[in-house]
Amino acid sequence: MPPPPAAATSLPYQCSILLRRLAASRSLPPSSFLRALRCLHARLLTAGLLHAPSHPHLTLRLTHLYTLSRDLPAAVLLFRSNPCPVAATSLVAAHAAAGRLPAAVSFFDAVPPARRDTVLHNAVISAYARASHAAPAVALFRSLLASGSLRPDDYSFTALLSAAAHLANLSVRHCAQLYCSVLKYGAGGALSVRNALIALYMKCEAPEGTRDARKVLDEMPAKDELTWTTMVVGYVRRGDIGAARSVFEEVDGKFDVVWNAMISGYVQSGMVKEAFELFRRMVLGRVLLDEFTFTSVLSACANAGFFVLGKSVHGQIIRLQPDFVPEAALPVNNALVTLYSKGGKIDDAKRIFDSMKSKDVVSWNTILSGYIESSRLDKAVEVFKEMPYKNELSWMVMVSGYVHGGRSEDALKLFNWMRAEDVKPRDYTYAGAMAACGELGALKHGKQLHGHLVQLGFEGSNSAGNALITMYGKCGAVKEAHLVFLVMPNVDSVSWNAMISALGQHGHGREALDLFDQMVAEGIYPDRISFLTVLTACNHAGLVDEGFHYFESMKRDFGIIPGEDHYARLIDLLGRAGRIGEARDLLKTIPFEPTSSIWEAILSGCRTNGDMELGAYAADQLFKMTPQHDGTYILLSNTYSAAGRWVDAARVRKLMRDRGVKKEPGCSWIEVGNKVHVFLVGDTNHPEAYEVYHFLEMVGAKMRKLGYLPDTKAVLHDMEPHQKEHILFAHSERLAVGFGLLKLPPGATVTVLKNLKICADCHAAIMFMSKAVGREIVVRDVRRFHHFKDGECSCGNYW
Repeated sequence: MPPPPAAATSLPYQCSILLRRLAASRSLPPSSFLRALRCLHARLLTAGLLHAPSHPHLTLRLTHLYTLSRDLPAAVLLFRSNPCPVAATSLVAAHAAAGRLPAAVSFFDAVPPARRDTVLHNAVISAYARASHAAPAVALFRSLLASGSLRPDDYSFTALLSAAAHLANLSVRHCAQLYCSVLKYGAGGALSVRNALIALYMKCEAPEGTRDARKVLDEMPAKDELTWTTMVVGYVRRGDIGAARSVFEEVDGKFDVVWNAMISGYVQSGMVKEAFELFRRMVLGRVLLDEFTFTSVLSACANAGFFVLGKSVHGQIIRLQPDFVPEAALPVNNALVTLYSKGGKIDDAKRIFDSMKSKDVVSWNTILSGYIESSRLDKAVEVFKEMPYKNELSWMVMVSGYVHGGRSEDALKLFNWMRAEDVKPRDYTYAGAMAACGELGALKHGKQLHGHLVQLGFEGSNSAGNALITMYGKCGAVKEAHLVFLVMPNVDSVSWNAMISALGQHGHGREALDLFDQMVAEGIYPDRISFLTVLTACNHAGLVDEGFHYFESMKRDFGIIPGEDHYARLIDLLGRAGRIGEARDLLKTIPFEPTSSIWEAILSGCRTNGDMELGAYAADQLFKMTPQHDGTYILLSNTYSAAGRWVDAARVRKLMRDRGVKKEPGCSWIEVGNKVHVFLVGDTNHPEAYEVYHFLEMVGAKMRKLGYLPDTKAVLHDMEPHQKEHILFAHSERLAVGFGLLKLPPGATVTVLKNLKICADCHAAIMFMSKAVGREIVVRDVRRFHHFKDGECSCGNYW
């Protein structure tokens, strides 16, 4: 057997073999790979082979392996000793992948211009494309053409076209010019270049872009997965789901990525049934199902409320038992948590969450939102405290959760804590804080937040502007709400709805209807919320005929089917206008079983009109639907009391006690001196209660001279008249108004908020009080605002 050639036994040859073997062993743990690489580096140094002119490939291979490891500085040191284009190319690619674009470009600059080759230019153009920097990529491509000695290749054009997709104001003309360059240099036959051209044309906003992309597609002799996926995604991005499906059906081989793109397109377009049908075809056709497939389909089912279908997909995952790596399993598990949360199975969602091997901030936000949407605020608070990391969305969800859970003070405290933690709130985060101010009637705090929004440059934000309109409206500052509406640069349907609601809530019914008509005239299509606000405005102003007109217009003119809330508003409007017979007739025409809100409107109308028979029937329906709701018992008891049927009223109150139903206590509050003062009926716990009672007695004397007489019918209990007068005198809204008149500066408007409907006597008393003291008094009860001034109320005694 002859001996091996001397070259095969030489040290350079052995080192070359070891470097190649190490390059092929990328499955090694990173620490082991780096340790072996450093050993080879040391061997090359001791043998004097590093940077040896006779073996330059050893240094280049070593440099490349360092770019694959975690030790980029070592690769940089090797490059500095010999800045050749091959080593520079490896360093450019490694630093671009790490998001360090300036460093990547510096290696290109370090190579003398005469030594730069096309491959190095391609690497830098690709780095610019990765960072979405179109202009410098185009400039570098031009310098490649201007060099005279270099010629662009397929990779040059692929990188250039990818970068050009990020050009501002990209037009079809730009694309055509680049296409001509591709053809001029003979790169038009490359599949990668054609794919990049299709992606570029699809990025154009002009309709001609899709036409030219389709032309490129039809001229391609061969197509791959990226070709079809780019076309499908491009059509979906433009909202042309039909064209996307047409392209999808042309695909030969039905690559799994293209299936996923088509399903995702259906999901984005809200076409959940089509997405699920495609998923079924995918299963039957044995097309590969991956994490993208399952995440899209589960998210679609969750958002559309198709819980049963979502469970079947979960079952499919369990049966297939796909071997997801943790990074792939994470979005699927997050989608499952969302599915079960939105399906009303929050405990199942929590079990899935607890079983997850890895979690990210999306996982935590998902289970947090699930608890809040399930009205389990205490559990949400526990999750929020446990969260190892929070982002802006986490804080926003929790702030909104507190507001919707009736804990607005906690919402503002949390918002202030967020700012103290140096979390920079966005416009939508402020929306939650302003909602809290609106619920509390904390106008001063709301104005401070408005100032912060202006300082941060969010005054042009729709979400911030809409939240401001609602906040000012709920705080009684309807003029300020209207001003915000007028200065908003862009108003949407939410803005119009918020402003119409604010006007209606303050009794400006005609103005609210005029604003609705203006909205329609300006081409803003009303939604079901728009009509709900209009019907509410009619309700507060007693505009019965107008209410019927807009109710009928919903379906006739806009194709919106009235829901239970619309019927409830219209029935309430009829009942309060004394037209309970028409309300009864309307009840018979409802195309679905009446809900609790509709029966509650009927019962309220019977209370006003004294229809005992229908009222008792409505109450029986409510007892079946919502047996623990205190409002039903109170309304029925008050109906009997108003008719003098004290025995029946007492029977209802006993039934309420026997069932363990507790009446929500009347409560009123007022903001004075940056502090909210709360009063209950007959309150003696407030530190200045004695002073308030004394002041009310003094004002009461003036009120009686003006003609005020207590309306003892408002006390729905069988007791002596003087006892009834004492109860009326100590109602919470009257105490809060008295405190405001005492403590606020002379001439300042007194604004009080109440959690229940204001009683008839307090309404009359505060009208007289406003005249006796010469002050404007505003009371927001659970239904609307009452602006009292000079002995009159903005509601016209209709509420």
